[in-house]
Formats: sequence, C-alpha cells, structure tokens
Amino acid sequence: MQREVRSHKETRIAIVVPGYGLVGGVESYVRQFCEQLAADSRFEIHVFTNRWYKGSLPIIFHRVPIIPFPRFFRPISFAYFAKKALEKTNFDLVHSHERIFAMDVFTVHGVPHRTWTEEVRRKRMSLFDTSTAWVESKGIHCGRISAILPVSELVKEELLKVYDIPKERIRIIHPGIALEPFALTDKERWRSIIRRRHGLSQDDLILLFVGMNFEIKGLDRILSGVAYLAPKGDRYSRLKVLVVGKGDNKKYELLARRLGIQERVVFAGVREEIATYYQASDVFVMPSLFDTFGMAVLEAMAAGLPVIITRNVGARDL
Repeated sequence: MQREVRSHKETRIAIVVPGYGLVGGVESYVRQFCEQLAADSRFEIHVFTNRWYKGSLPIIFHRVPIIPFPRFFRPISFAYFAKKALEKTNFDLVHSHERIFAMDVFTVHGVPHRTWTEEVRRKRMSLFDTSTAWVESKGIHCGRISAILPVSELVKEELLKVYDIPKERIRIIHPGIALEPFALTDKERWRSIIRRRHGLSQDDLILLFVGMNFEIKGLDRILSGVAYLAPKGDRYSRLKVLVVGKGDNKKYELLARRLGIQERVVFAGVREEIATYYQASDVFVMPSLFDTFGMAVLEAMAAGLPVIITRNVGARDL
C-alpha cells in the first residue's frame, strides 16, 4: 500500500466503525471527526471499517469483513476481524465507535444492547441480540479501556445501570457537526426550489422530519398531531409534513390516508443535499420514542430552525 511518508513523531490512531462517511448520523460524524484529525500533520489516521466513502484527505483504510449469515455472526465477526486487523500494526490509540473485543477509548452511541432490545423495542433477546450484548460486555470489561465516552446523559444513565464503570473512566462528549453546510446565505432561493420540487406552497407551514427509522423516531406521532390540528380552523390550513429519510413509506402513507391527511404529507426519500431541506422548512420535529442523541437535531439548530423533541432524545442535553 502506497502512502505519504510522514514523521516518526506522528501519533498513530486507529478508528473503528462499521460504516464510514455513508448515510447515517454516526457514519457522518465519524467522517468529520477523522477528517479534522487527518488534516493535522501530528496524526496518522487509520480507519478500520467494513464499507466506506473515501475523501481526499490522507486517511488509510482497512477493510474489516463481516459474516452476514447466520445473523448472530455479524457482531462477533466484525469484532473478531477488527481484532486480527488491529494486531498487525502498533497504534498509539485505538478508538472504537462500535462494540469490539478491546480498545483504549470507546465512544458509546447507543444504550446497552440488552436495554435497547428488552426495554426500548420490547422484544425477547434473540441469538443475534445475545451475541451483540456479549461482544459489548467483553469490550467494556477488557481491562484496557481508559475512557468510555457516552454521547449523552441518557446513554450514561443507562450504561451505569448495567455496567460497574469507575466514574473517572466515563465522560459525556456530545457529537458535533460542521456548521458551514447549514448556514446557507441563499436560503430564500433554496426554500423556493425545494418547495416547488415537492409541490409545496411558499405559504405552507412545513414540519420537517429527518430520520432512518420512522417507527422509533415517532413519525406516527407527527401525523397524528397534524390530523388533530388540521380541522381546527384557518390557522392550521397550511400545515404540511416533509419526511426526509428511509423507512416503511407504504405503512405511513396508509396511516396518513386513514387519518385523512394524505395531501399534507410528502415523502422525499434520502437526500444528500439535506441542508437545503432544513432551509426550506419552518419547524423541525423529532418526537422519538428513544434516541440516544439525534444528529439531525444539531443540523436543524445549525440551520436556524426551532426544534421540537421529546425528553427521550439525548440531544435534550443541549
């Protein structure tokens, strides 16, 4: 593998994440995080991942295989192959954003997997869930970790219910985003373009929903709320919902029809130019049943939108 020759004084950092630079809050956040480190000549950044989008900065990628079937092999295989790949090179720091067997720093983007399965999704632990929880426990108890970094107070609370983590090893560090893409100067232009694209009027009051899991992030609550407000007079006559992201469209289109608001809901799908959709909207709404942080909340705030979230969203800290 050819790469730029650098000073022996560089700090070599390994970052572990299943997906890098793709659609999704964690994937996007880790990309921005790594690119900022890679731009600093003091660091040599290696990313251990299964799939990635490669940018222009000098980041060295290592593919970590995942055995997809049977399903319970997925978390175990990623952790196993990450361990094997990491052992081939000496690193000053191993920073993981995923459950693996051993690391120096663990940024925890979710609650303990057993909590997620039994208390949030209200399901019995499957073989996949059991294997995921096992890998998680092995990593947290590996004896090597110097810092566990939950992304919100909500995550910290749930971690401490399950694991006996010394207080000096745990510290909340909220994810961040780059502000520049959301501070568009030609907001009125994009407001006009996006609204015309989806058949929305300039006078419509647009509630924006952004997410990849419609059920957990509470899209049904938004639709029910609009259905409740719609018949209450002219004040709500222009109320519309713009849905950006990937989910079970047919299920929620059927719900909108059943509620009599199908003309008020637009499904835009996954959009790379997400900043323009914030600029085209009036209010951001994410009434999640449970969300360990919610990067879209930061994006909406960066775009200047008022946000409505539940107390079960980790971004409540901010």
